[in-house]
Amino acid sequence: MNILGIIPARYASTRFPGKPLADILGKPMVQRVYEQAAKAFLYVVVATDDERIFKTVESFGGNAIMTSPDHCSGTDRCAEAVVKIQQQKNILFDVVVNVQGDEPFIAPEQLLQLTECFLLPEVQIATLVKPFAADEDIFNINTPKVVLNKNGEAMYFSRSVIPFVRNAETNEWQNKTTYYKHIGLYAYRVSVLLQLAQLPPSSLERAENLEQLRWLENGFRIQTAITHFPTKAVDTPEDLQKLIDEKK
Repeated sequence: MNILGIIPARYASTRFPGKPLADILGKPMVQRVYEQAAKAFLYVVVATDDERIFKTVESFGGNAIMTSPDHCSGTDRCAEAVVKIQQQKNILFDVVVNVQGDEPFIAPEQLLQLTECFLLPEVQIATLVKPFAADEDIFNINTPKVVLNKNGEAMYFSRSVIPFVRNAETNEWQNKTTYYKHIGLYAYRVSVLLQLAQLPPSSLERAENLEQLRWLENGFRIQTAITHFPTKAVDTPEDLQKLIDEKK
């Protein structure tokens, strides 16, 4: 199975402009992510719309490709990138892993766990979920929740708390059922990825501002794998400083 790890990286960010180039203990964030992904995959590339990021990746010996500045999501950027790379390298890939560019210390084991889902031929899309710890806030709208069917496929994602526990106080809910938070890491069969990039935004996606609902609403299936590795995403300069302090 030929796997391509793609790191979508754009310079413009409302909360943290230039985030991929932010210094983390002597290396830009994009390099940290790249090095972790390269521990899992033979083929890794940064897909960007910014010349500064492109040159930075080349400077540390990584692979980069320029993509359109008009993409609204990392999925769309991955779709353009895989088509270009397959043409350039004359290699056909089976699976693309969309590696989040804001997790500089992502565990390679998580990436490999994600790709193992595709040993099942029926899997179209895969993502990771993690059980909420007892002290974590399930009511945080910035942490999407997901409910699973008996086969481990995602039934629905929401910023609201799902499932609702009837006849129990909210402070008891986590004792009544397991809540899963979504880890925003995706992998797709290439043929499916190219279909996803053609879909218009859906009503559920607009309501929750969660891209993956577009896929579910259009009948695609999302396999999940349960991870227990901690995740440290960098959304703001404050997140970055906290991460650096932890690593010192």
